[in-house]
Amino acid sequence: MALLPEFDPADVGAGRGLIDRLTADAAALQRDVLTEILRRNSHTEYLRGFLDRVPPGASAADLREAFKERVPVSEYEDIKPYVRRIASGEPSSILCSEPITHLLTSSGTSGGQLKLFPSTAEKLDQRLFYNGVQALLRKMHLHPDQGDRRGKGMYLMFIFPGSLTSSGLPIMASSSAYYHSSQFREHDIGGFGRCTSPIEAVLCPDGRQSMYCQLLCGLLDRGVVDHVGGTFANAFIRGIQFLEDNWEEMCSNIRTGRLSDWIAHAPLRDAVAARHLRGPDPALADEIASECARKPWDGIVRRLWPGARYILAIVTGSMSQYIPVLESYGAGLPLVSPMYVCTECAAGINLNPLDLPSAVSYALLPNIAYFEFAEVTHGDDEKVQASTGLYDNLGKLKLVDLVDVKIGRRYELVVTTFAGLYRYRVGDLLTVSGFYNATPLFRFTGRCGVILKLREYKRGGSPEGHFTSIRAAS
Repeated sequence: MALLPEFDPADVGAGRGLIDRLTADAAALQRDVLTEILRRNSHTEYLRGFLDRVPPGASAADLREAFKERVPVSEYEDIKPYVRRIASGEPSSILCSEPITHLLTSSGTSGGQLKLFPSTAEKLDQRLFYNGVQALLRKMHLHPDQGDRRGKGMYLMFIFPGSLTSSGLPIMASSSAYYHSSQFREHDIGGFGRCTSPIEAVLCPDGRQSMYCQLLCGLLDRGVVDHVGGTFANAFIRGIQFLEDNWEEMCSNIRTGRLSDWIAHAPLRDAVAARHLRGPDPALADEIASECARKPWDGIVRRLWPGARYILAIVTGSMSQYIPVLESYGAGLPLVSPMYVCTECAAGINLNPLDLPSAVSYALLPNIAYFEFAEVTHGDDEKVQASTGLYDNLGKLKLVDLVDVKIGRRYELVVTTFAGLYRYRVGDLLTVSGFYNATPLFRFTGRCGVILKLREYKRGGSPEGHFTSIRAAS
């Protein structure tokens, strides 16, 4: 089985077969993933330091065994010197065979220390595959009666300010890298991921203009919207709060057919005028105004988008604190928490999108990265460390493979990726809740040795206030 098989997210029958194969063949896929990572990257400077005694021509099985015996578990300080060298212009081959195209930011760390993770073009293909599987599952569980008659999602997406290294390598959030990619433009938002937001709004560098126009386009398309949301619960809530503060101006735009003058980003302004705000529509403006003028805003999502079937946003982990607000806005709409994500790799998929937030578990896709797990004690999440009984007689942390975890036990996630992370401690704590075929299901239960902190969103603050890189505590 190819590691990233092609499939049509609209073909439910074929898609169900794909998911069954992925989850049933987890052990074989994990073996193949590690084999391929080592085939490509065993000659890199990082891995040569541990695998230099492996004889030339060693079998794939011998190389995998040597990897597990000799390559230590790593943390960010172990890869940081290599990342700095690549940022300064040294070749990507010190970490991985493929060219590193971006350094992805993650600031969900103790003390807010910025971390940079290598990324390649292949990672964008993995993200496209990952998003396609999510779209397939929504089609199976949430839109089984639509056939080819698809609605649109009023789904808020934003890029984050980026920068360049001294050698010209882009530094940006993982989502920003994906939104700038051809995979997103041509296949996701331009294909299976039908959204009301124009790509020009998603890529607008000004957060306020982007938010305003995405919500305006969502209102203009209110008759065809079948779901609403954003990546994280708090981002979508911020959008609704922004709408509450600006709906009168948006209704004026719809009534007159003219976009507000302060929307100055030319590509965005042209796109909204050409494809969305095509002329005056006073009747639509009156419909929207009558709903927005009603206080309180309980049920506003149902009232503004009557065809919406669910709210799509991560609501597990630290995002669970926002569930009551979403329930108030949605007035009974299901909350669909689609994924578990981390900057290090696209990771978990919710195979049962209609599960209540309290029951959501995620399956780690076994074809995306090589996953290992260190069992941890069941102490305070702020202080939890790997159990001292889980080290071997050489003092090395014992790791178990994806298919060998046990139901009810809690583990720290350790990943090996194609892009240059080797036995890397992600720091996320996952509890095994069951299995789907041969693939374990996990619930996110915290961070190892780190207190999760979220920025509070204040009414009347800058819209850019929520465009921060937050650890995906999903």
